Amino acid sequence: MKTLLEEVKGFDPYNEQEEADKELLMTYLTMFDDIFYRENLMAHMTSSPWIVNQDMSKVLMIYHNIYDSWGWCGGHCDGDEDTLHVALKEGMEETGLTKLTPLSEHIMAIDILPVPPHKKRGKFVSSHVHLNVTYACVADETENLHIKADENSGVRWIPVEEIDTWVREEDMKPVYHKLVEKMKVMAEQKTEVSL
Repeated sequence: MKTLLEEVKGFDPYNEQEEADKELLMTYLTMFDDIFYRENLMAHMTSSPWIVNQDMSKVLMIYHNIYDSWGWCGGHCDGDEDTLHVALKEGMEETGLTKLTPLSEHIMAIDILPVPPHKKRGKFVSSHVHLNVTYACVADETENLHIKADENSGVRWIPVEEIDTWVREEDMKPVYHKLVEKMKVMAEQKTEVSL
């Protein structure tokens, strides 16, 4: 099994943002031995599933309590260096899904995301960055969903063309637009995804 650094080295950037973020992520991965732990107060690894339905027309999003906006799932690695495992675990925990299938075991996207200062579970968290890798995943949109009350207050399938209507975080919209574009390429390559 490849290390995350090896996986990132082999990642083919989609645009200038990913090219720059790939280089910075490789620097962080070689500089810090605690990058998979949130105890690194400056930057730490997170992983997200970009969850689409079978025809890739909708994305499953949650209403984040901290960000007060609809957005993707995801979470801290907390020592787990298997970022695909983290993405799948977070996707199921935050939505109630019982089955979440990766479309590929390879990283779909790389994003270095600023996190503003906030309170979590009553404790102040200083601003820092999330070093995020994303994996393309598919789920059955007829499956029952439920919230994870300590993190979100809503879970819903959102048509990809309506993302801007639901998302309040302006700095996340370009990230989601990029992921939608990447999914269109994947949809062209695969006309049917088996669950």
